[in-house]
Amino acid sequence: MSARPTDMLEEEHRYIQKVVGAMAVMAEALEMGQKVDVETLKGIVEFMRTFADKCHHGKEEAYLFPTLVGKGVPVRGCPLAILTAEHLRGRTLVRELSETTEAYAKDGPEAKRALVECLRDMTNLYPNHIWKEDYLLFPMTNKILTSEEQQELQDKFEKVEESIGRDVHHRFERMALALEEKTRKS
Repeated sequence: MSARPTDMLEEEHRYIQKVVGAMAVMAEALEMGQKVDVETLKGIVEFMRTFADKCHHGKEEAYLFPTLVGKGVPVRGCPLAILTAEHLRGRTLVRELSETTEAYAKDGPEAKRALVECLRDMTNLYPNHIWKEDYLLFPMTNKILTSEEQQELQDKFEKVEESIGRDVHHRFERMALALEEKTRKS
């Protein structure tokens, strides 16, 4: 178990970064006229919906952000409003990725261009978003929450893990590692 709830979130970021890195490699391959595996793209959509959004963003939005608001961090200010808006943008992009993947699978004429654009948009959003959380939000969180509040938050995060399923969480971690390895060889 992580020492602090932010450690758990940072660890999840490492897996998200692996998948985002694979998206960049796939966009580049498409731009060079190569095909990419549709099942891999569908797996990325599932990863982003479940691991990145339900698990990771879910912990932040349901528990971390409200806890910080309770400690006086403004909900409409920096960083919470910006991060929440980026979560919404990420959800929109994942929906677009799902749609463009389906179109690409059917070999639609505009599908490849739309898929590349969507992958590029995602690879532009997530590194900056993760940086804001790792270097702004999490240090601030660790500074203002007491050890008791951190433990309460950690317990809530553990409940999210249980509700999603630890096996599901670990499956996505393995998928991220395999995807990183696969795209490294490309």
